[in-house]
Amino acid sequence: MKTAISALALATALFAGAASAADLPSHKAPPPYIPPPPIMTWTGFYAGLNLGGGFLASNSSNQGWNAGWNNGNGNSGGVVGGGQIGYNFQVTPMFVIGAETDFQGTSIGSGGGGNNNLWLGGFGGNAGSARLNWFGTVRGRVGITLLSPQLLVYGTGGFAYGEVQRNGWWNQNSAVQTGWTAGGGAEWMFFPNWSAKVEYLYTQISGTGNNNNWGWALNPGFGLNNVNNRTRFHTIRAGINYHFNFGSPAPVLAKY
Repeated sequence: MKTAISALALATALFAGAASAADLPSHKAPPPYIPPPPIMTWTGFYAGLNLGGGFLASNSSNQGWNAGWNNGNGNSGGVVGGGQIGYNFQVTPMFVIGAETDFQGTSIGSGGGGNNNLWLGGFGGNAGSARLNWFGTVRGRVGITLLSPQLLVYGTGGFAYGEVQRNGWWNQNSAVQTGWTAGGGAEWMFFPNWSAKVEYLYTQISGTGNNNNWGWALNPGFGLNNVNNRTRFHTIRAGINYHFNFGSPAPVLAKY
């Protein structure tokens, strides 16, 4: 009898211990932390470099005149390169606005065939050349994220300025001209802080002042090679931008 009671008491104790162990908290390791994907946003400041080419438009008034007309040949292209800084604001997931300024050095120019004095029936003259030494722009940008949040297609336009130099046999002078520019492009953000772009601009600058060629001719009164100071040119550039964190909204972190 005593042996049966002892066995029953032992069984009860074992059952109670197992039940208590089941009530203890689990010490199983938590699942590994998987960070959220990086936030892709266009909002914020950026800066970068670009390189491309350009050429004078066919209707660019880079020719002088003498005796009433001048040949317009000799326009040529060149290399364009420089840098840009700007700021974007992503108004909605699809709509982005911003502003950008850039400064470019160029080798765009035209040969003397487009700047000849004509005298004595066109036999002879003061061969000259026009060259765009540098230019800059201050532009607004409006774009949409097309097909992907990382692809921005945009239009741009605003103020332009540049130095045009004209050289003749008898003189050399240059002047800073001002005007406008317009164009568009596409920009791809391939990392959270890096993007690449391709951009086209049409630019027209003009001005008055000392940017004239004064040539000598045998026939009196026809020696003035007065330059029409309107310069029009096209540029196509590829560039890369680094997007800074300041100026962009802080990410919202989830609580665990």
